[in-house]
Amino acid sequence: MSRYGAALAFPIWLMLVCQSGCCLVDSITAASGFSHVHDYINKSNWDQDYCERKRKVSHFGGWRLSTEKFTATLPIDHIQENYIREVRDVIFSFVYPTPFKSRVLLVAVSKFGSWAGQLGDGRAHLIGVYTNRFGDSWELQLKGSGRTPYSRNGDGRAVLHSSVREFLGSEAMHYLGIPTSRAASLVVSDDDVWRDRFYNGNVKKERGAIVLRVAQSWFRIGSLEILAHSGELDLLRMLLDHIIDEHFPSIDMNDSNRYLAFFSRVVSETAGLIALWMSVGFAHGVCNTDNFSLLAITIDYGPFGFMDCYDPDFVPNTSDDERRYKIGNQANVGLFNLNKLLQALNPLLAPRQKQLASQILEEYPEQYYKRFTELFKAKLGLLGNNQDDNYLIAFLLKLMEDTKADFTMTFRELSEISEDQLKSISIPKEFWALQDVAKHKLFSSWVVLYLLRLKRNPGDSDSKRSKRMTSINPRYVLRNWMAESAAQKAERNDFSEVHLLQQILQHPFQRQAMAERAGYAQRPPAWAKDIKVSCSS
Repeated sequence: MSRYGAALAFPIWLMLVCQSGCCLVDSITAASGFSHVHDYINKSNWDQDYCERKRKVSHFGGWRLSTEKFTATLPIDHIQENYIREVRDVIFSFVYPTPFKSRVLLVAVSKFGSWAGQLGDGRAHLIGVYTNRFGDSWELQLKGSGRTPYSRNGDGRAVLHSSVREFLGSEAMHYLGIPTSRAASLVVSDDDVWRDRFYNGNVKKERGAIVLRVAQSWFRIGSLEILAHSGELDLLRMLLDHIIDEHFPSIDMNDSNRYLAFFSRVVSETAGLIALWMSVGFAHGVCNTDNFSLLAITIDYGPFGFMDCYDPDFVPNTSDDERRYKIGNQANVGLFNLNKLLQALNPLLAPRQKQLASQILEEYPEQYYKRFTELFKAKLGLLGNNQDDNYLIAFLLKLMEDTKADFTMTFRELSEISEDQLKSISIPKEFWALQDVAKHKLFSSWVVLYLLRLKRNPGDSDSKRSKRMTSINPRYVLRNWMAESAAQKAERNDFSEVHLLQQILQHPFQRQAMAERAGYAQRPPAWAKDIKVSCSS
């Protein structure tokens, strides 16, 4: 069983050549400025001993890549062979990624600047910790790069369709201001990967792809849960101390209550993350403990989706027959996962600490609701506090639900429309989402309450409100139909829409001519509602 979701892959220069030839190397060069990668590739000495000697620390100009953070403090699997097995008493295994056999093509690169039972499916390779010239650290990981000891019955590969979605989805979330992992590059091969995409017995041949992705940490709730479940408490304590020491510098490692402080932070930040998801209409799709980061960042983009019509029952994952992870249930699932984290920590806590930890968890609903309210008040341009604000928010969401109004564009159009236009209930045709909401018989009643509340904004004006609201209500999000269209074209070697979306989604709050021409702010096409997304990738 994997304790992390990835195996360590070394060394980076050998791994890159074996992985996919110069294309992937070029993608890293473009994405992160690794200008000296080719110097290492051109070395003639490729024997294993040379690689073993060089694999711990690499320098690329002003950047640094190292695995020492993990190898110096955490136990590593002594078995060097790569075969599927149950792995115990370690955190990582050393594995060389499996090279593609066919040609490899670079699809997209993200320019980062300063780079501001079973865990997972065993197809990720952790390259190491990347430290940029400013001292910021990021963990580099390949997804879809072959089998590891943790791969169960899988082939360790990812397919182009889902990889395009992950690349675009994580980048879209970053530019929306949501804490997330990032996608550095995407490559595709001509290797055949067979997938039953919708688990209906219809196995199809797809193209293999690899995403190079980064995060401050890939540890997740499941990383601790699996160790507690298997009774490896010394290893649990070791890993937990490592995570706190590396990623929670404000917590004193000598404090006997450090695990309580850690738990409190995770609870609070997870509540905030899910509230942010809700504020942009994002549904993760598979909100289990393996996919919940201990640093409260969005990770593992599988069957995610942004809502079109506002619907609390929206589920992006067609495999989720029970609607367990519907968007309206994400906060509750967050509570469930945090309770699993508490259960994992309990063996390390004294009786009084267990009691305090339970009290911390009880505060989660209030923390979530407070942050949710703050975000939606801002989306409506409300300043200050009013006891009726929650009612005003709930009232609008109910109107949107009843009229199946578009979530993103309703709030965006409220940002752009004038108060006089609202007052007269004269909704111009370009405000198509608001026109849908206006069909509700109670819309005029809501408008009266809303305009009355706006008058209570201290020192506000229509122009100030509009500027404030358009800065937080996006005009463009990665809708399912956009991602699907880009992925389908990519499967035909047409990456133009991937590149177009990548460019547009970097400025989601600004009106863009090319986005308008592409219809990205218009009513979703009729076929959008028929899109199916599942876990298979």
